[in-house]
Amino acid sequence: MRHILIIGAGRSATSLIQYLLDKAPSENLFITIGDLSEESAQKFTQGHSHAKGILFDVFDEKQRAEIIPQNDLVISMLPAHLHMEAAMDCLHYGKHMVTASYVSKEMMALDGAVREKGLVFMNEIGVDPGIDHMSAMQVIDRIRDAGGKMLLFESFTGGLIAPESDDNLWHYKFTWNPRNVVLAGQGGAAEFIQEGTYKYIPYHRLFRRTEFMDIEGYGRFEAYANRNSLKYRSIYGLEDILTLYRGTMRHVGFSKAWNMFVQLGMTDDGYTIPHSEDLSYRAFVNLFLPYSPTDSVELKLRHNLKIDQDDLMWGKLEELDLFNSNKKIGLKNATPAQALQKILMDKWTLKPDDKDMIVMYHKFGYELEGQKKQIDSNMVLIGEDQTFTAMAKTVGLPVAIAALKILNREITNPGVQLPITKEVYEPILKELKTYGIEFKEKHVPYLGYNPNNVAG
Repeated sequence: MRHILIIGAGRSATSLIQYLLDKAPSENLFITIGDLSEESAQKFTQGHSHAKGILFDVFDEKQRAEIIPQNDLVISMLPAHLHMEAAMDCLHYGKHMVTASYVSKEMMALDGAVREKGLVFMNEIGVDPGIDHMSAMQVIDRIRDAGGKMLLFESFTGGLIAPESDDNLWHYKFTWNPRNVVLAGQGGAAEFIQEGTYKYIPYHRLFRRTEFMDIEGYGRFEAYANRNSLKYRSIYGLEDILTLYRGTMRHVGFSKAWNMFVQLGMTDDGYTIPHSEDLSYRAFVNLFLPYSPTDSVELKLRHNLKIDQDDLMWGKLEELDLFNSNKKIGLKNATPAQALQKILMDKWTLKPDDKDMIVMYHKFGYELEGQKKQIDSNMVLIGEDQTFTAMAKTVGLPVAIAALKILNREITNPGVQLPITKEVYEPILKELKTYGIEFKEKHVPYLGYNPNNVAG
């Protein structure tokens, strides 16, 4: 029997766990699920002869030394900064490892030792990063194999609310880590290249520089730039490309509204607010507005943001209950970003029957036999409910499929790596199709970078 240890049983692990449990009898697997919450670890394993859930603390060195050697492969679904303890043990005990996280410098530093032991440490094998890598490289390699030269690559991904569950003015609910949403775009200017010219968008302008795209059957979306698109030149072998741009998709209008919080300073995570636990939502808003002995919080905010009372932007703010004097932040020493997250979670948490939606969109511009061509490719997946979300499927299924293929020696190239080789992406994308994760391609006239597509 082959043994797999899954560390972390949070919301993104549901489809991963279900896939491996379904495969366990036929593939001779035993799955151990470890989590800081024993209840979470055991909720999927009750009565399953090929699985167990245990209380597991990745910082417990003694427990790691006991559990990890008993397994053939470790899947870490923890945040990226928590992978290294398990990674070092996997290297020491000669175990394969899979994560959905971006490769850290610390993880990449293990590459030589991992190769030497013939191990596979697969990273960035979720949705974004993950499915975006695989679906992009599949088309890029096909273009290259035909003798084409890449001119343009744009890639966008969004975790959104499905149309049938879209019941608020923001057209958005949290389908992933809320903190990542609140802090999106911080930590430096967005960097990309368009028509051979380097471009930078500072954080305070990020949500007013959006690009539009249409997906048949689902309407129009907008996207704001991700922090660093330029690193994908070396990852994808696109050093000479003229346009390279990656972004995050939202429903049209979200970015303009979110920019209100950015301009007010509510997304700042660099300082704490004294006595924040006692602040009402209304008092929190007032922290960021000028003092006035006569004007209300509402009037000051409208004046500060230059919006009218009948503006849709105002309706979006009112919908969040921002001016409630009775609701408390309830968090000690909260940063503005943490307080804002608490307010948003009241309104943007998925209900039990809510369905989410993953949307991915690629543009490939290339030259072949003297002619410029373009392929547009998109994928849309609707979730089932609050538990088996589209986000959990698109994150967890590639992780699970990769893990099984490593155990079955279908993926053998050793080292700390991303899923950008045909050995990896071809079989995984093929299997993902059976779960409804499939890209639709369309050949369109080559447009290059279209400035009319950019708002703000």
